[in-house]
Parts: sequence; C-alpha cells; structure tokens
Amino acid sequence: MSTSHHADKLQEFVTWVGDHIKGDEKGEAQIFLDRLFRGFGWPGLKEAKATCEERVKNDNGGTSFADLVWKPVVVIEMKKRGADLSKHYRQALASFSPGQPVQGPGIPSGYPTPAELFSTDCLGA
Repeated sequence: MSTSHHADKLQEFVTWVGDHIKGDEKGEAQIFLDRLFRGFGWPGLKEAKATCEERVKNDNGGTSFADLVWKPVVVIEMKKRGADLSKHYRQALASFSPGQPVQGPGIPSGYPTPAELFSTDCLGA
C-alpha cells in the first residue's frame, strides 16, 4: 500500500469519527475500534486477530474487561470524552503484566528507529 493510500484511509477514519462518534464509550467503542483498524489498512479488528472485551484480573482480585487487546501489540481502554485517564492508566496496564514494569504511552525506550513510525502527512492532522 502506498503512503498516500494510508493517508487516505486515515483521513476517511477521521472524517467518519467526526460525522458519527459523539463520545459515548459504551455505545461506540467497538465500532470506533473496528473503524480505527480499517484506517490503518486492516479489513477490521477481527481480521487483525484483536479481541474486544477480554477478561482481565483487576486490582481487587475481581474481573474487568479490556475494550481491545491485540497481543502483543496494544491494549486499548476506551473512556468517555473528557474522562481523567490518569486514574485508569496504571490499572489497565498492570492487569496485563503483573509484577512487570509498565511502559508509558509513546515509543518504547530503546526502539531502534523511532523516526520510521512518523510521517509528515500525519503530523499536522
């Protein structure tokens, strides 16, 4: 796929979100995530072997549900627009790697070529 095709797919996603997503976590999370995967060139999240609502143990010994798990690539936890994410961040990631250090958002330290993850056509969007 060409770079311009990737940019077109992402722009389609951004336009679709602006037209259809209002920020309701419960009602919109899974369709948003499926469209996000399409924006990155996948036919959908299932085709990428990602799962929604995966059961994870929480800090209280109970069970919580992660909005999306795509092992070993990413865990996505959706929250309502405007929610304070700081109180959810450590809990979500600690559930997947008990006793392991939690990697913050962004490019992992030591990633060999971080510049390859960015393109100028996405930076201004």
